[in-house]
Amino acid sequence: MCGIAGFWDFKKTLSEKESEKISEKMNLAIKERGPDSSGIWHHEGLTFSHRRLAIQDLSPQGHQPMHSPSKRFTMVYNGEVYNGSVLGQELSQKGYTFKGHSDTEVMLAAFEEWGLEQALSKFIGMFAFALWDQKQEKLYLVRDRLGIKPLYWGFSKGTLFFGSQPKSFKEHPHWEGKIDQKALTSFFQFGYVPAPQSIYEGIQKLEPGKIVEVGRDAQPVLSHYWRMEDSYKAEAFQGSFEEAKEELHGLLKDAVKQRMLADVPLGAFLSGGVDSSAVVALMQSQSSKPIKTFSIGFHEALYNEAQHAKKVAEHLGTDHHELYVTPKEAQSVIPDLPQWYDEPFADSSQIPTYLVSKLARGHVTVSLSGDGGDEFFAGYTRYFVGEKLWRKVSALPYGLRCGLASVVRAFPSGFWDGLEPILPRGFPTHLADKATRFSELLTKRSLREYYKTLVSQWQNGADLVVGARAEDPALWSALEKDQKSHIPTMQFLDSMTYLPDDILAKVDRASMAVSLEARVPLLDHRVVEYAWKLPLSMKVSGGQGKHILRSILYDYVPKNLIERPKMGFGVPIGEWMRGDLRDWAESLLSEEALKSSGLLNAAPITKRWEEHLKGKHNWQYSLWCVLMFQAWFKDL
Repeated sequence: MCGIAGFWDFKKTLSEKESEKISEKMNLAIKERGPDSSGIWHHEGLTFSHRRLAIQDLSPQGHQPMHSPSKRFTMVYNGEVYNGSVLGQELSQKGYTFKGHSDTEVMLAAFEEWGLEQALSKFIGMFAFALWDQKQEKLYLVRDRLGIKPLYWGFSKGTLFFGSQPKSFKEHPHWEGKIDQKALTSFFQFGYVPAPQSIYEGIQKLEPGKIVEVGRDAQPVLSHYWRMEDSYKAEAFQGSFEEAKEELHGLLKDAVKQRMLADVPLGAFLSGGVDSSAVVALMQSQSSKPIKTFSIGFHEALYNEAQHAKKVAEHLGTDHHELYVTPKEAQSVIPDLPQWYDEPFADSSQIPTYLVSKLARGHVTVSLSGDGGDEFFAGYTRYFVGEKLWRKVSALPYGLRCGLASVVRAFPSGFWDGLEPILPRGFPTHLADKATRFSELLTKRSLREYYKTLVSQWQNGADLVVGARAEDPALWSALEKDQKSHIPTMQFLDSMTYLPDDILAKVDRASMAVSLEARVPLLDHRVVEYAWKLPLSMKVSGGQGKHILRSILYDYVPKNLIERPKMGFGVPIGEWMRGDLRDWAESLLSEEALKSSGLLNAAPITKRWEEHLKGKHNWQYSLWCVLMFQAWFKDL
């Protein structure tokens, strides 16, 4: 796990000495991604910078930038290729010799032996790298299949920039950094900037499984070496449930085993849910000593899973560490979020993710997580609630639905609030919010529009941005709608958008802020490809997701330790906004503050803030988007 940064000054407007000074500043901007060493390489206007967090081969033999045996290839690389030792043995039989045992050295030999794309097909891991081919005089930028590691690239004043985080680009005199209005509207809608957009004009996030090829003509060519869609449409598994379970179990064990290879201390995040418990169980089953596990607890019962994690840890016999944090301790993280996340980012679980990463870093340098289980094994509650509701709603004539939506909207929020005290125990709360969302769902014509409503924080982000208009990202516009079940479609959308651009971005920035490497075995591409082959009946049973994953887990952990309502990994951010965070929020949401950037329409934001403060609606997520943008913009 490291950080990379670089630029290509095609016209060589900077001297080598100037380039070196700039590179050093760019390198320093991402120092937390790699505190162990740094390196810079120049070649005719092209510059590579690297920050190293040493995980495998702690010696200088793992230092980057690194050259291939023949010197044809030069690379800076962020990530881990877990089967590097296996590939190294294969390459050794072909005559290659290695100075150390880093995966970087193996990758470069693999490029020489097999070429870029064939080598990529052999790699099992997470990676983002820049590769210079001296023979072809071409630069290649490559991101892993699932988008676990970040890679930004693009042009400013004729210079090509690329790197792990765009904050490194700001150190270059050719950097403009103009905010992209389309990306900003997307951010307000989803709470993150979806790829290939970035918050800056001219800069993109390289999408998962893609390669950018750039020659001296400065004309980029994009291509795929792996496509999620191919796995999504793959032929379905035809065997029995037990056969599928056995094969998946084997894949998961190997995925976990490979991610336990490290020359530094290693552990795992443990929430006590299905995904993290499965990862920890498979780790402990393959370890001769107790593995270290880490959980964050909150004193607010609705947000606390620590007691469940502790019971799982006790059953598995791990060396468990937990930390209960107060609201003040959690809130103290907030001022630093813009610096860590580098783009506006509004998933409030970024706070506990940072806290558990910080806890883990006090004991280990690598920690495994259970991310990916919800997307590929149908774990999100919205899949089941969403499909059931959409089937009922879409069966009604569209005109009738619109009329019903008008009726629902006609009732003031106070009417819905007044119903709550007289409804039976266990009936959903926050009826005013749910009525608003239901009225929006009623007016949608397609599953694409419907699901976008389910996952949106602001239904139209353009309402908040001066002079902007709504525009769907290409993936949403191209969504195929005809499915026997809508759940796979929702899974596919999440795996292409929410997973890489929210979940994985959150984990990467939070872990890298404390120089911790986070590994995600459930996102081994072999597991992902196999999961897509499984029929929905093996993932969903009795209205509950992750059926086959649960079945594997229950061979290690009693069912009663796991079965409980899904909690997520959040914080009571809405309550904090009305309490301890109110002064901070007011300073960013005042009309003067909202208008200061010249980018925002204050009226809809002010309306929601007033409604939130009065308790008429719980607008915590949509307001958090605005607060995170304002805090980020203030630090520019």
